[in-house]
Amino acid sequence: MVCALGAAVCFGTATVWQAVAARAASADGGSDAALLLRALRQWRYLAGLALDGLGFLLQIAALRSVPIYAVGAALASSLAVTAVVAARLLRVRLSGVEWAAVGVVCAGMAMLGLASGTEGDRGGPAVLKWAMLGAAVGVLLLGAVGGRLPGRGRALLLGLGAGFGFGVVEVAVRLIDSLRPAHLLTNPAAYALLLGGGAAFMLLTSALQRGSVTTATAGMVIGETIGPAAVGVVWLGDRTREGLGWLAVLGFAVAVAGALALARFGEAPAEPA
Repeated sequence: MVCALGAAVCFGTATVWQAVAARAASADGGSDAALLLRALRQWRYLAGLALDGLGFLLQIAALRSVPIYAVGAALASSLAVTAVVAARLLRVRLSGVEWAAVGVVCAGMAMLGLASGTEGDRGGPAVLKWAMLGAAVGVLLLGAVGGRLPGRGRALLLGLGAGFGFGVVEVAVRLIDSLRPAHLLTNPAAYALLLGGGAAFMLLTSALQRGSVTTATAGMVIGETIGPAAVGVVWLGDRTREGLGWLAVLGFAVAVAGALALARFGEAPAEPA
């Protein structure tokens, strides 16, 4: 659980540092490529990329030791980290409701920490690996459809698609039982991980650029938490501590609800409130 929360801290902090660097780089104008090159010269942007990499490693470690539902809720809680760090570094003013949402996320994670058991000991049916690969392809198709929709519908569908892609990554990590090259090359879950992660990043970028940040992030939080949690419980054997199933369900719901209330921090604000 410590690894899952560490990943949330890394992802949430990286978002703000990259936003600070991007704002400084955009002061001189220019094309998107020029802005990216200027941002890459700043230590905050590079530190943000390093934190993203560290967060991904911590996420993999967490997925190999605790249930998927706990990791998914922890990753959604990175929005609370972004909100708090943005309030300090970007001088973004949080409303009373948003501070309450940060507290709700923390309370939900505390409940999950108390109730979650160990990682499930089942490998799932053999067809599940192929199902994850099919789901990754489906994410790409969903992006093609969502890109044709107008306004909030586009942002919501692309955000959901990104969430499904990140969810595929969460499940695929559990379905990779050997890191030997020969085994990886013949394991559909390895291809699902790469395709799902790449598609998720592409869809989320498109959603944030072409629609409402709040709507897109809300869709992503829903997509990356509920489905993977269900797969973990039904097919991979994820369980809670004896007699604390109700607390895990409550904590999961509370943490996700708090994250949804902070959805506008899916992309750190470009200007102080």
